[in-house]
Amino acid sequence: MARIVAATGSSQFEFLEALTALAGVEWQKVELFHLDEYIGIPITHPASFCKYLQERLIDKTGITMLHLLNGTDDPAEIIRRASEAIKTAPIDVTFTGIGENGHLAFNDPPADFETDDPYLIVNLDEVCRRQQVGEGWFTDFLAVPTLAISMSVRQILKSRVIISVVPDARKAEAVKACFEGPISPMAPASILRTHPNATVYLDRQSAALISPATLSALAASG
Repeated sequence: MARIVAATGSSQFEFLEALTALAGVEWQKVELFHLDEYIGIPITHPASFCKYLQERLIDKTGITMLHLLNGTDDPAEIIRRASEAIKTAPIDVTFTGIGENGHLAFNDPPADFETDDPYLIVNLDEVCRRQQVGEGWFTDFLAVPTLAISMSVRQILKSRVIISVVPDARKAEAVKACFEGPISPMAPASILRTHPNATVYLDRQSAALISPATLSALAASG
């Protein structure tokens, strides 16, 4: 049995294509948890992360043990169910991205580094909401919800392994802030530097603003 957490968004397209194409994975032994979801978005909406996971991961692998965050259900009840389920055993691998504002899941700056609750309701900041429009999930800024359910930072850090896939030039400033600046709630993904088994995959574009010395140090620590 393996327990995993899957990320969504356009930055994860190629990664999920490669992951679901792997041979020999016994997906029937995989239990899937959901990283975050907009409040008020139905599964039929193009931006629904439930829809995203269903189409890009679940349908392709046949995973049957899953805990999705339904955006149209009562948020308190969603959080209660998901929290009870995730507490029953450790998470083996958490897949994440990093947002244009440095967010980890939907923990926008200033992120809550203190709560031990597995899931929480968060406010989405302007940069995060504009990113969603830029990626084509919504037609305009006002259509993007202001609230979401997110896995907490501390819950993400409880994972035995964290793999963060962060491509694209539009992530370069966030990557620089998270890996050359201080570990801070204002750069939420900077907290990944405290995890003993976290690996961040960058491409040339997302790593463009990182100094060679920092890149060498990060490679050596991995």
